[in-house]
Amino acid sequence: MLKQRIITALVLAPLALAAIFKLPLFALAVVFALVLVLAAREWARVVSKDNTKRAIFIVVFALVFGLSLWQLPLDSLAQSSWFSAMLSVSVIAWLSSLYLLATYPKAATFWHNSSLFKVIVGLIVLLPFFWSLIYLRSIDATNPLVGGAWVLYVLMLVWAADTGAYFAGKQFGKRKLAENVSPKKTIEGLLGGFGVAALVTITALYFLDIPEGKAWILVLASGFTVLASVVGDLVESMFKRQAGIKDSGSLLPGHGGLLDRIDSLTAAMPVFAFFFLHWM
Repeated sequence: MLKQRIITALVLAPLALAAIFKLPLFALAVVFALVLVLAAREWARVVSKDNTKRAIFIVVFALVFGLSLWQLPLDSLAQSSWFSAMLSVSVIAWLSSLYLLATYPKAATFWHNSSLFKVIVGLIVLLPFFWSLIYLRSIDATNPLVGGAWVLYVLMLVWAADTGAYFAGKQFGKRKLAENVSPKKTIEGLLGGFGVAALVTITALYFLDIPEGKAWILVLASGFTVLASVVGDLVESMFKRQAGIKDSGSLLPGHGGLLDRIDSLTAAMPVFAFFFLHWM
């Protein structure tokens, strides 16, 4: 399993980075739209075991995603009130999910059998993630390296936090973070993740073009982004647990499904984009 995970990562990571830095914005949007559709197909397994309800979710997702593609301008998202509203809804939803996590499994009694609730959650999880990535990539229309660097920064934050949490939790973990949702996660692991992610932020302060006087905003945004990445991971785990699913899919050898790889990013990207749009 470990060998499969390493091989899959070694193949996919360079391809993802090449797409982020090299593809024109429209081509990048097409590539990640395909990724999003595959992730939506996996979320359909969370919605219901009934194939009809799964198909309904896919249709609803396709319609809403198509509407967003029609309404939102790829190259000028910063000026779009629709995009700003989407980010606000996403941030509020992720904050609200803290209540669901804190009260699980008791709170699950009101949404366990509600396919509609899980359809809405799926839309909120997936769509802002896609548009946030496109927004960050489009920050400088004349130089894709600038936007690509910001996308890479969020990726590095999440990867660093995940790696730090794994090793710190394995070495020092004692106090459970969310035992009913993900028994292996610990508070010590969370702190370790923040520590390693902080190194990424310190490095970014030297290498990224930070507007004057905005360094403290980057630090604040990064902290909330790391926290959001943990919440995103836990939320997917909660919904999978309630649906009786171990992995969201089997598309990636050794890694499970796409959702299992981007669960942290579905929260981290919109939260970072929210800070960047309004304060950077």
